[in-house]
Amino acid sequence: MASQEKSDVDRIFKRFDANGDGKISSAELGEALRNLGSASPDEINRMMAEIDTDGDGYISFNEFVEFHNANRGLMKDVAKIF
Repeated sequence: MASQEKSDVDRIFKRFDANGDGKISSAELGEALRNLGSASPDEINRMMAEIDTDGDGYISFNEFVEFHNANRGLMKDVAKIF
């Protein structure tokens, strides 16, 4: 991952991780997505299930990076907004 790309991923993760505890909860994901537009509870639950690969109920930084790597186009759009 290039340094600018890593910087973008770090910045976006921190915007989603509102309380700064190093992981993104469902509530934090929902709040960030609502700020981007609208997200239904079902959409938020689907995203959590997709990104939270270890099933602990939180999105870790590593899970976020994996999602970023699999969805580069989407994450480029998110980086423009954040």
